[in-house]
This record gives sequence, structure tokens and C-alpha cells, in this order.
Amino acid sequence: MEFGILSIFPPIIAIALALITKEVISSLVIGIFVGAMIFVGWNPLLALETLFELMSSKMADNAGMLLFLGLLGALVVLVTRAGGSLAYGEWAAKRVKSKRGSQVATAVLGVLIFIDDYFNCLTVGTVMRPVTDKYNVSRAKLAYFIDSTAAPICMMMPVSSWGASVVSTIGDVAPEGASAMTLFLQSVPFNLYSIFTLVAVFFFAITDLDFGPMKRFEEHDTSSLDGEGSHLEVEVSDKGTVLDLVLPIVVLIVVTILSMLWTGGYFAGEGLSIADAFGDASVEKSLVLGAILAIVVAFVMYIPRKLVKFSEFMNSINEGVQSMVPAMVILTLAWTIGGISREGFLDTGSYVGHLIQTSSFPLWLLPAIIFVTAAALAFSTGTAWGTFGILIPIIVPIIGSIGGMDTLPMMLGAIFSGSVFGDHCSPISDTTILSSAGANCRHIDHVASQIPYALSVAVCALIGFLVGGITNNVYAALGVTAVCVMVYFFIMGRHAEVAKPKA
Repeated sequence: MEFGILSIFPPIIAIALALITKEVISSLVIGIFVGAMIFVGWNPLLALETLFELMSSKMADNAGMLLFLGLLGALVVLVTRAGGSLAYGEWAAKRVKSKRGSQVATAVLGVLIFIDDYFNCLTVGTVMRPVTDKYNVSRAKLAYFIDSTAAPICMMMPVSSWGASVVSTIGDVAPEGASAMTLFLQSVPFNLYSIFTLVAVFFFAITDLDFGPMKRFEEHDTSSLDGEGSHLEVEVSDKGTVLDLVLPIVVLIVVTILSMLWTGGYFAGEGLSIADAFGDASVEKSLVLGAILAIVVAFVMYIPRKLVKFSEFMNSINEGVQSMVPAMVILTLAWTIGGISREGFLDTGSYVGHLIQTSSFPLWLLPAIIFVTAAALAFSTGTAWGTFGILIPIIVPIIGSIGGMDTLPMMLGAIFSGSVFGDHCSPISDTTILSSAGANCRHIDHVASQIPYALSVAVCALIGFLVGGITNNVYAALGVTAVCVMVYFFIMGRHAEVAKPKA
């Protein structure tokens, strides 16, 4: 049965409600219910039955991903409580000898902690705040470093809460025979905003050049919340070492990679290449194995040394799983709206793809339009995860239906770039709020001082997506974006002055 224009109602309703209400979960639920009503002929009881059956099947098919997110949340809480992050801060404080050094150390730590953005925001802020305070780095600048390394690095790592959820969402709607992990890895070079935001972070950390509100805060820091009761306290052990932070994360990464090679048949003696093995791997099983062994290693490291008590260890697992419940809910709804829009239900992708094919719409504009749409949606809702959940199930089937599989990595990169950019600028974003809290900075000061930096990189990324859409070449997109960023940095170097903190 063909549903025609009715097939686009669920995603349009979900997007419109998200923009109006600034709330993603209820918007997705309503969009899914409307889709079920259309599919069953407007019978509300049958629609509810269809909705719950579809949601149950999606949760069953992706149970491994839900389990991984819970285990990852547990690992984050455990590593924090064991004091490994605190130990890194003490280690850095002894070796950092300048303001520039404190900024670079903050950026490096932000890149190293890529398994989860919440973990990144809270850890980097708590650990590096005393070090940056010592060298008169404003709290607004610290919040910028935290926010601009958290989401961008998590977005490009498959062994992270962001990467794992995105791979799962892609896999649920990917065309037959396409590997979700391969598509994700191919999209990383097209994630222009995330890549060049990290470049900008290190540029500003090394050169210490500032402009706009950030320059004013660097000269006279009024962004600090010290003494106003907003200091973020994290309960940690004072006996931890840097190894307590590094080793569990290394185990998670190494075991996951080896498990992917194993489940992909690399060790079966069939002559598969590493790339083929990654493409055929069971991502969910590999991530779960990596997370379980990382928690086992944490248990062996922490309990005998009494970094945490056994009861605290088990409570941390419970707290960590609870912290991931919002992400699990959004993922489940994303899988469900993707399911109701797929072939066998409303087949939204084929309908929209047919419209695009029979119209004069310039396809080279699509990456830039997707980037702007994702940015607007993430800014309005305050969640990059919700933006992925809405856009991936819509865009992937459309691209598949018009025979544009070769452009799919770029389209995904546009979704990811726009989502991270919008999330960065949104004052209601959870990572923006956590970055302010981690730096103990006034939230509005962090938002105001970060937007000019984020917007500058976003403009360069938009130009890159325009060129990428014309050429469908990753090197052209990266090269043009890099040139734009370098020109911007050159102008900054000519006209910006190094801020001189007042006593």
C-alpha cells in the first residue's frame, strides 16, 4: 500500500514539535503515533498495538546497544570515584609552568576522555580548574575548552557513547548490505565542524589570542561563580593514580577493536582484510565485551587497594546505568520512528526520493541544507542526540532511494557537524550546561563567549559542504574548509591582541 504524501507526516510533525516545544522525547512519541495511525487506517487501538510491537522488536534487535550504554555509564562513574581523574590533575599541576601550558593540557585531556561527553565535561572541569586558575585563565575560556573538546571528539570515535549510538541508528535504517560501522567511519572525514573545532581549540590554546566577549573575560574575569554556591563537587578517592584513569579506557578500546576483528572473521583464517572484518563485525557484541572487561579490570584495580568499597562499586554501576536512561529512551524512539518510516510501513524514503528525482532540486545543495537543518534543530532542542534520532532515519532512506549511496558518508557528516554546532550554541544543551558547571562559570557568559568561536568554524564548514556537494570529494571539502579556517586564523593573528589579565 502506498501512503503518498501522508508518509512524510511523522518526521515533519516530530521536527515541528521539537522546534516549537524544545522537547525531543514527546515530539518523537507523537510523530511515531501519527505514523502508526496512518499505517493502520486511523484506528487508535490498532495504532497503539502496532507502535508497541514495533518498539519492542527494535529494543530486542538492539538490546546489545542498550546494554553497552548502561555498562559505559557504570564505567564512567567508577573511574571518576576511583580518583584517576584527580590524579591526572595533580600530575599536570606539577608539570605545567605557564598559562599556555595549562590551556594545552586542558585541551589534551579533553581529547583523551572521548568515551562520553558527560564524563568529559565533569572530569576536565574538576581536574583542570585549579591549574587554569593558577595561571589566570578565565572560567569562560576553560568552559570553551571543555565544551569544544567533549562533543566533537566523542562524535568521531566509534568506541564512545555517541559513536555507538549513531552506528546503531544508522544500522537500523541502512540499505541492504551496507555496514553501519563502515558508513560511520567513512563519515568521520566529512565531519567538518567537529574536526576544525578541535583545530581551533588548540590554535587558541597555543596562541592565547582572543576576541569578542572572551577577550573581555580574559582581561577581567567576571564569569567565575566562586563563592556563589554553584561549585560542582565530585566525590572521588584521593588515592587514585593516572593509571586508574587510563588503563580501564585502554582496555575498553583494545578489547573492543580485537572483538570487532574476531566477530568480523579476521582471525578465522579466511584471508579477510582488516577493513572487511570491521565491516562484517558485530559492533554491539564487541562494545559489550570491551565494556565488561574494562569494568572487571576496574574492579581488580580499585577494590584491593580500597579506592572504593565493594558497596560503592556496585552502587556506582547502578548510578551509571541510571545516568544513561535518557540516552536509551531517545535511541529507542529513534529506532521506532525509523521503523515506522521504512519499507514495509510508510516507506517515507522512497516517496521523498521520488520527489527529489522528479524535481529540479540541485542535489549538490543537500549537504549544506542538511547541515543548517541539523544545526537549527539541535540549537532549538538543545540535544544533538535527539537531532540524530530524527534526521538519520529520514535522510538515510532518502539517499538510498535516489541511488546516492556514494554521497551518504557526506550526508551523515553534515548531520553530525550541524548537530554538534547547534548543540554548542544552544543555551539549553546539556553539554553546554555541564561545561559551565564543570568550569564553575556563569552559564550565560559561557554561551555568549563561545558562540563567536563556534560560528566562525561553522561558516567555514558550511563552505566546505557546498564544495563537497559539488565535487563529492572528501579532500576538496577538507581542503576548502582548512583554507577558510587558516584565512580566519591569519586575520585573527593580524587583528586580535593577546589578552592581558588584570591583577
